[in-house]
Amino acid sequence: MPLGPSQRPSNEEDAKLWDVAATVCDPEIPVLTLEDLGVLRDAYAGPDETVVVITPTYSGCPAMDTMAADLETVVQAAGYRNVRVVQVLRPAWTTDWMSPAGQAKLTEYGIAPPTGRTAAGHNSGPVRLALSVKCPRCSSLNTREMTRFGSTSCKALWVCNDCKEPFDYFKVH
Repeated sequence: MPLGPSQRPSNEEDAKLWDVAATVCDPEIPVLTLEDLGVLRDAYAGPDETVVVITPTYSGCPAMDTMAADLETVVQAAGYRNVRVVQVLRPAWTTDWMSPAGQAKLTEYGIAPPTGRTAAGHNSGPVRLALSVKCPRCSSLNTREMTRFGSTSCKALWVCNDCKEPFDYFKVH
C-alpha cells in the first residue's frame, strides 16, 4: 500500500476495480470522490475476494461506515463478488493526499481547501505556519476564523472581511 498519496494500480484488473471504487462520493461533501479526498488507498480484484482499502480522515470519522457501505454497493453492482472494505489507520490520512482536482471542487462548492501542507513527522521537520485562507466566493485573503469547529470535524467556520460571507474551511490535517 502506498505510504503517500494513493495511485491507481498498474495491474489491469485492480485498476478496473479502482475506477469503480473511485466513483463513490464522500457522504459529507458529495462533490468529492473518495479518490479526490485521498481516502481510497488500494484495490485488489482477486479470484476469490475483492478488497477495497480506505483510510479514515480521522479516528472516529462518522462517515466511514457510510463510505464502506457505498463502496460495497457500487463494487457489487459492477459485478464483483465477495467484496470486503478494509479500513487502515497507517499511514494516517493527511490533507496532503487530497488531489488538486478535489481542492478545486471544494472551492467551486464554496468550501476553502486546506492551505499549506502538514509537518513532516511529529516534532521534526519544518514548522507549520498559519497561511491565509482564501475566500471561495470572492478570492480575498482578508478572512478570519470564526470558530475552529464547523459543520463537520474536518472543517472550521470562517468569514470573509471583504464580501462578509461566512464559509467552511477544510482544516489542514
